Amino acid sequence: MTEFPAWLAPHVPASARHPGLAIAKLGSAQAFARGGFALTSPAFNAGEPLDPSFTATEEDAVAPPLEWSAPPPGSQELVLVVEEASTTNAEPACHWLVWGLKGQRGKLLEGETPPRTGKNAVGNSEWLLPDPPEGETRQYLFQLFATDLPLVLMPGAGRAELLASLQGTITACAVLHATFTGGGDDDAGWEDDDI
Repeated sequence: MTEFPAWLAPHVPASARHPGLAIAKLGSAQAFARGGFALTSPAFNAGEPLDPSFTATEEDAVAPPLEWSAPPPGSQELVLVVEEASTTNAEPACHWLVWGLKGQRGKLLEGETPPRTGKNAVGNSEWLLPDPPEGETRQYLFQLFATDLPLVLMPGAGRAELLASLQGTITACAVLHATFTGGGDDDAGWEDDDI
């Protein structure tokens, strides 16, 4: 397995440093947070757990809301790649591929349908709900790329096609890290109350 890039290590916790991540392959020290480019969420801070409403724990779960600052001038399009970074597989599991976002400051609302989406790890074009085994904590990396050319990709393209089309076009990149632990204690407390 290739090494995790040294420039990226300070921005990603050790448990999420998968060398196959999109940002590890496409990003660079020069592009990272260039011009203050940043990705945040009103629903969680960097390193915090995802709310169950964004995971397989809840029936009507949706994708979390995301916000980003303005990319460098000349950026044509923004591309979001969300991957589970705690896997031992050669490639991280892809949870969401989104492109067609305008190359400007913006946001995706909670559960909003993005302009264009690609196939996730299970082959559909939706937000793949995090669903770790009970008691196991997984690491999720939200990676945002600004490009100097609009992407020419058909909706439903896969991760490999998307990453190939991004080669050499990145003007800036940003990351946001979240965790989620499987199982939860949804039913805890009921036993004390049922009399």
